[in-house]
Amino acid sequence: MSQQFSPTGFSILPTVVKNLLIINVLMFLADITLTRFNIDLNSILGLHFFMASDFKPYQIITYMFMHGNFEHLFFNMFALWMFGNTLENMWGSQRFLLFYMICGIGAGLCQELVQYIQYASQLANYDSVNLGGGNIIPMAQYLNLMTTVGASGAIYGLLLAFGMMFPNSMIYLYFFIPLKAKWFVIGYAIIELASGFFGGGNIAHFAHLGGMLFGLILILHWKKKGNLYS
Repeated sequence: MSQQFSPTGFSILPTVVKNLLIINVLMFLADITLTRFNIDLNSILGLHFFMASDFKPYQIITYMFMHGNFEHLFFNMFALWMFGNTLENMWGSQRFLLFYMICGIGAGLCQELVQYIQYASQLANYDSVNLGGGNIIPMAQYLNLMTTVGASGAIYGLLLAFGMMFPNSMIYLYFFIPLKAKWFVIGYAIIELASGFFGGGNIAHFAHLGGMLFGLILILHWKKKGNLYS
């Protein structure tokens, strides 16, 4: 594949990437600040399960600007800059933002689907859930705890795009282990798929895969139309 970039030159911090970084950091700081006033911004703007009473349609967008902790924020924003600056320079700001948002929304939709499958197969016949230690809560309350936050779904879409557009570019694992982008992407996809099926902590693995899936569909659509680069 040929590489095409903006005629104005390569920017190390293009417009959309810069503004996404600013918004995510500001939202993280706002969440910390409002917590002191007993306002949980992650609960308000995070993506709740669509059958929960706290679910609101706007959360399918706002959830990707919220993060659970500093580590979560830092690695997502580092990846946004690392992969996003090249893609935005190649695609331009408008197309890059469209791609980012579709991957993030697609990731949220996939997470909702997986949560519904979990609910229908494991929880639908119960009125309450035992969280352990004698802590039993009503099912309605438990459903509100099924909340997703973070830009990871959109970031995995960017990772997929980078691997497809620049498959032979070298990515350095832990800053010194070289690996071609295409193998890096395939490896991450396999890890996420395995983690999703066999467990992997409180991480929305299928949302990550959803971001990659929607990114793949969009790239293939642009490629079919012959305007992958513009």
